[in-house]
Amino acid sequence: MKIISQIFFRNYHLVVIAAGQCLCIFGQTVHSATIEQENNFKNVLEKMESDVLALRDEIERVYQYRCNLSTLNSCGYSNYNDCTSSYPNEACVSEDEFVINCGEGMACKASWDITTSKVSIPEALATEAQGNPTDPEIIESVCYTRLAEPYLVTKFERDTYYWSQYNVSPSWSYFGAHNGMFRQIPATHREQCGSYDHRRRPWFVAASSGPKDLVLVLDISGSMNDYGRLNLMKEAAITVIETLSVADKVAVVTFSDDATVLNDEFVLVRATKENKDRLIAAINKINVNGATNFHAAYTKTFDLLEETFKKESTTGCNVAVLFMTDGQLTTGPGPDQVIELVNSKAEEFQTDFRRKMTIFSFSVGQDADEVVSKSIACSTDGIWVPIEENKGSETDIATAMAAYYNLYALGLGEGGNEDFVAWVEPYLFFNRKKMGTTVSVPVYDRSVSPHLFLGVAAVDVYMDALEQIIGEDAASSPMLERFVELSTARCPKIELSERELDALRFLGGGERATCGVSNSTGYAGIVPEKCPFESDWPSQLWANTEKENKSYLERACCPREGSNEVNDSTEVCTIEDVNEDFAAGIYADNNNGDQDTETPNTNSSSAKSSTMIFSLIVLFLVSLHISDVIVGASVGGALLLSCFLALIVKRKKNHAKSNKREPLPIRQARSNASTRNNTPTAAIASNQTHLASSNAEEGRATNPHGEVGYESAAELPVAKAVQVSPSAPPINPNYE
Repeated sequence: MKIISQIFFRNYHLVVIAAGQCLCIFGQTVHSATIEQENNFKNVLEKMESDVLALRDEIERVYQYRCNLSTLNSCGYSNYNDCTSSYPNEACVSEDEFVINCGEGMACKASWDITTSKVSIPEALATEAQGNPTDPEIIESVCYTRLAEPYLVTKFERDTYYWSQYNVSPSWSYFGAHNGMFRQIPATHREQCGSYDHRRRPWFVAASSGPKDLVLVLDISGSMNDYGRLNLMKEAAITVIETLSVADKVAVVTFSDDATVLNDEFVLVRATKENKDRLIAAINKINVNGATNFHAAYTKTFDLLEETFKKESTTGCNVAVLFMTDGQLTTGPGPDQVIELVNSKAEEFQTDFRRKMTIFSFSVGQDADEVVSKSIACSTDGIWVPIEENKGSETDIATAMAAYYNLYALGLGEGGNEDFVAWVEPYLFFNRKKMGTTVSVPVYDRSVSPHLFLGVAAVDVYMDALEQIIGEDAASSPMLERFVELSTARCPKIELSERELDALRFLGGGERATCGVSNSTGYAGIVPEKCPFESDWPSQLWANTEKENKSYLERACCPREGSNEVNDSTEVCTIEDVNEDFAAGIYADNNNGDQDTETPNTNSSSAKSSTMIFSLIVLFLVSLHISDVIVGASVGGALLLSCFLALIVKRKKNHAKSNKREPLPIRQARSNASTRNNTPTAAIASNQTHLASSNAEEGRATNPHGEVGYESAAELPVAKAVQVSPSAPPINPNYE
């Protein structure tokens, strides 16, 4: 039995089911969710949270091996770039799951690989040949997260079984490092090479900062029109708004001679997609004129916050004021009066409302005046960061704006927040076909104090299953409220010493951003320590670059049967076609016990056509206010009987089959992995031979694997997913 489609219309829920040769349509009136539905919904969410916490534990475990020479030595030629690499076992995903626009109204099925992970690095951080990074910390992140790949592969296999009960496939699992490195399974090809920076995504910021009240204060004085400062500020402000989640409240204040609130109401509003879009549109429309009055800007901001607190239109958590200016204060009270105002209001909010406020000051533009903005930050326990237009890429802006969530991340790793998880508002996944949501959790090095923030682990889930369980549309208000409640459960508590705060300033803006409290460059828990083996970092991370300089269609499209839409040089997928069985979690028949075959769905088109016709009829009846008893009971009851009989016949046919068989794509991919010559293992072996030779020339000790510097076999890292070396660090035993 297989769910073909579901339709939510006002209070009606229509489900179309195929069982054997029978097409069944059920209609019912949906009121509030029942207690049983709520419990089932809660169980699925708890399962998702447990999954992402287990993924966090695995990343934290393999981080301990990041500086092992064996980890670094085996890392070269062993990873897959999402823009330039061919994956070892690419499969054609169902057209219901993931399609690519080929132009002129044409589409092709995309390819992915469920037996390996892929790595993304923003273009500005991958400046070496063939998209390799130069930052040692990013290289380390690629190498230590590779050790978690067997865990990720096993997790996807098990998730396939779990989600098949809801007739949906599992979605992506991934880790985004704080430095811009991103690893994901299944491996897919990126449409725009080097464009993705996960630090600009709500799931990352929600998990790294928790719920917060945030006010953007934007300088629109005449001097912001110079040197492209206005556009740079708009881009930075929009970046911040886009990263907010439904757990946050937000407002925007603009100022020149005087100050204005861009919100429709004089309070902070919840950061829903609708509210964020409205604020972004308002920011895009602002023009510059007039002088620069810091005192007026802060006064308006504090009045807005006080009104929000009094009306309880707040998250109840930390308050972040992000102040963006070129620094040229030209009218109104001077810097000393501004500092006095900020300090007095911060103390007042703490005393009267028990709210901690932090000022994040950003000097926008290369020639911006740093003195006033930095002095305000240093005098108010705030943080100052420069945003320079000569850098001006999305990645550099994301790095600069990271200052505020890096601060709050320090409070989410300990105390009562050890297992803090964040949910985001349901959104349309990048394949543009399905709604989904993301649950995410911060990852730390817990061997230092305060715990060092490493990044965010996350798991996606399609809304199909959640809609089935709770009987509500993914975009409905009740569904949104559920995720708001899930995301606002805890607030991070921030308690930093002056030395720790100055170290955080260094992390955000370098030595020039510090306030001279201490030498922060080596402070554990704030600034990551470097591995000692600089000469052992691999210069080539990628297993191959076979798809370098190819178009997205050439890299990602699966050729359709009887079509030549893709260039002939495009590699054909190993698994020719999974059809709709994979998306629905249906297991293929095994006719002879040795060879996997699929039963063709000859009635797919007619079933879909019948579904559409019947759905239109039912919607028409509903619009005429025909009672749900007629729609749900009379029609549904008659069809239920026919479906039940068809299901009995189908189950008798499958009675002798095992319920534990792997889904077809996994079995085929596993078979292909053993026969395909272009495997990462071969690349690693070649690399180890090269390393052994070079080490011998330098007189360095090597072992039979060509690795150096390890003390025992237990230190050896994982060689490759699915082919785990017995001497590798074990897979996390907590994942079951």
